[in-house]
Amino acid sequence: MKNNNKIESDPKTGKHDNPDKKKALIVDDETDICYLLSHILKQKNIQTVFAGSVAEADRMLQTSSYFYYVFLDNHLPDGYGIDQIRRWKKEFPLTHVIMITAHDSFEERKKAVNDGADSFISKPFSKEVIFKSIVPTSA
Repeated sequence: MKNNNKIESDPKTGKHDNPDKKKALIVDDETDICYLLSHILKQKNIQTVFAGSVAEADRMLQTSSYFYYVFLDNHLPDGYGIDQIRRWKKEFPLTHVIMITAHDSFEERKKAVNDGADSFISKPFSKEVIFKSIVPTSA
């Protein structure tokens, strides 16, 4: 389920070889959601890569070039995405984590934000909501 578009960048500074392109990791076990998000993000010149589980996302974050965004589903085959936010924000502080879930509750929103999520989006979502969740790519 991977899209191997590579952008080499420094994981500490987040500076890209191609500053006009940013890269997003979409972590969701629903292929339709991955393709929908990918289509939306490409409209903002953001390249996408997919991971269908927490373990796959972990591997990609550890071994791949820098991701500017992580769009993270909560209910994944091997665990809860929400339980990864604190660790990923600590390891990759420049990465913007955007939680996307169909199981929206006050408790989950509070935990996600307290653990460092930059945004929390409920499914179903609109293109406008996704656009509002991303920071300007020309920053």
